Amino acid sequence: MVVETSQPIAHVARQLDVNETTLGNWVKDYRENHAGDEPVLPVSERARLRELERENRELKMKVEFLSKAAAYFAAEHR
Repeated sequence: MVVETSQPIAHVARQLDVNETTLGNWVKDYRENHAGDEPVLPVSERARLRELERENRELKMKVEFLSKAAAYFAAEHR
């Protein structure tokens, strides 16, 4: 599922009720043994993937900041 659908390991691990580390090791082993089997991403898709990863990092930082701000203001009003 991880290799064929490009779903995150964490998501698939939760679906299958398997430890993330275990699934990650399985995927790593599969990719090492079947390196030539996976299609190479075209340049446009690689660029899009980098852009999405950058956007994901930014959104995670914003969520973390907003969570801390919400906790701060909630504690201040008590």
